[in-house]
Amino acid sequence: MNPSLILALVAALGPALPTAAGAHRLQAQAVTAESATPPFPVLGQRVSQATDGTYPGLDLRMVTEPAPVPGQAGAYLAARQAAAENDFAAAAQYFSQAVEADPADEFLQDGAIVSLVSAGMVDQAVALADRIEAAGGGTELSALLRRVDRARAEDWPAVLQVLDSMPSDPSAGGPLLDGLFRAWALMGAGRASDAFALLEKMGKEPGAGGMAHFQLALAKASVGDYEGAALLLEDPVASTHLQGLTARVQVLSQLERNDQALALFEPLDRIEDEPQLAALRDRLAAGDRVPFDVVTNAREGLAQVLVTFGGALMGGQETDPLALLYARLAQYLDPDEPDARLLSAQLLMNAGQFDLAERDYEALRAAGQMRPVSELARIDTLARADRLEAAEAAARALTADYPQLAQGWVSLGDVLRQRDRFAEAVPVYDRALEILQAQEDPQASWFALYARGISRERSGDYDGADADFQAALQLQPDQAPILNYLGYSWVDRNIRLDEALRLIERAVELRPDDGYILDSLAWAYYRLGRYADAVAPMERAVTVMSEDSLVNDHMGDIYWMVGRKREAEIQWHRAQSLYKPEDTDTDLPRIRAKLHVGLDAVLKAEAENGGTLPEGFGLPPEPAPQPESENGDAAEDEAQP
Repeated sequence: MNPSLILALVAALGPALPTAAGAHRLQAQAVTAESATPPFPVLGQRVSQATDGTYPGLDLRMVTEPAPVPGQAGAYLAARQAAAENDFAAAAQYFSQAVEADPADEFLQDGAIVSLVSAGMVDQAVALADRIEAAGGGTELSALLRRVDRARAEDWPAVLQVLDSMPSDPSAGGPLLDGLFRAWALMGAGRASDAFALLEKMGKEPGAGGMAHFQLALAKASVGDYEGAALLLEDPVASTHLQGLTARVQVLSQLERNDQALALFEPLDRIEDEPQLAALRDRLAAGDRVPFDVVTNAREGLAQVLVTFGGALMGGQETDPLALLYARLAQYLDPDEPDARLLSAQLLMNAGQFDLAERDYEALRAAGQMRPVSELARIDTLARADRLEAAEAAARALTADYPQLAQGWVSLGDVLRQRDRFAEAVPVYDRALEILQAQEDPQASWFALYARGISRERSGDYDGADADFQAALQLQPDQAPILNYLGYSWVDRNIRLDEALRLIERAVELRPDDGYILDSLAWAYYRLGRYADAVAPMERAVTVMSEDSLVNDHMGDIYWMVGRKREAEIQWHRAQSLYKPEDTDTDLPRIRAKLHVGLDAVLKAEAENGGTLPEGFGLPPEPAPQPESENGDAAEDEAQP
């Protein structure tokens, strides 16, 4: 397979975020997102190193250790609690209160700045940094705020003055950021030759070459030195990311070398998932001379630097709090920069601040800067957070804006499945398959076939479901979830049991510790009357999925059939206590009937009723209503003394 384009502003990305695939329950669990073929990685994913190597001692955390807050413990503790919960607005309020009480405490100052910026209140954070400096204090973080604010105003002498007055601590890796700031400030001040010399010197430092060369290429291209920029961008470390590729393509086009620019797209896999890149490629193919607009001035160059640093610190649940700070400051410098807004939105999503993130996502969409791959990741995150209404709205917006993007339709179908709207999901997957099956790679359609099969099976279209599962297996014969789902669906319908058992046994070989698949294996043995064989795999399934109501219910049935009736009742009681309304596969009235009259009586009643349990069978009678007294209260069973 051709290499995928790395969509981040730093190289050496971690694992790619997958296509959106919600979590589904039916015994053979749906393919998880991790098992689906991933699209491009998303801007700002966790990186193992920055550009062409790690920075010795690089630790961008500039916040000092906390100190006691005499007399202000309430505000301090509330601020710490809010920060721990990523409630940035509340943290900003409480940290600001604490700073008012103890204006010299650097920990409180930095806490207030980080919280204010994270909440999007950058103007207030800058004002606080200015007050700290006017009072004769200041930290590296407050100095960073002041230099960003001066850069936003394009007051480059002031930026250089702040850099000189408050250099970063070398042990924290700050000189790298300081050097890039200084270079772009020199560019803004009209001292391009000095900026080039500084970046060339930085490019010789261990671990800093790729980043410095990329920034030098941007700086040269921004003043029209396309030949110099093209040479620098030949370094793969400086150009194997989204902005690097875009910059290189635009530079080559400015040099009237569209054929070389087009060749850069050839090894890229699934470029159609990034319509902006596809549009750029099409312009080159049409002979257009594409303008260079990645960076047009020093302020935009600094915004790109901050996005790079924010992306380098991004890491899921353990993301450094300064990652969001850098992304927000990049937005402050260049409000029209989509990468900064997108990185902020992704970081806010990771922090569970969905409402704040939605503002940035909606702004991107309104500006026509939505990126399909990031939208897929956003939909998946919303679905995993059980914000299914928002996930569906986002998926519908994506399919409206990009109707030819198959993964958009797949993600919408996945959300509908997660909302148990299986019949509605079927035509959505139909649309995805129309697009996918027109592609050259037949493997592209296996997941949509499988997902449509689930939707058809849950909608009662068993023939259609079987056809989809078998078609998916033709493409992916060793996908354990497909083997398991098809096998279990036959077991559940009590048909083709020998064939179902073979499918499930193969799934167990592929995933021997999967609780859902072990449950399927045990249930296949149960249907075949091999009750003793069913005990061991079902006990393993219960060990893995002890909180699952259906698995415990199945365990009870198997125990009953091997004569362990007291243990069967314990499992049924446990299944009843674990039952939740979303456990749609668990038959709660049947469990109650088994507890009241036993499994033998239940099976007999089902056999006499065409395979279903008569309504109300085996349930204890409802208590008779008590007569009311003259005053309307229920009469007491016994006279009160």
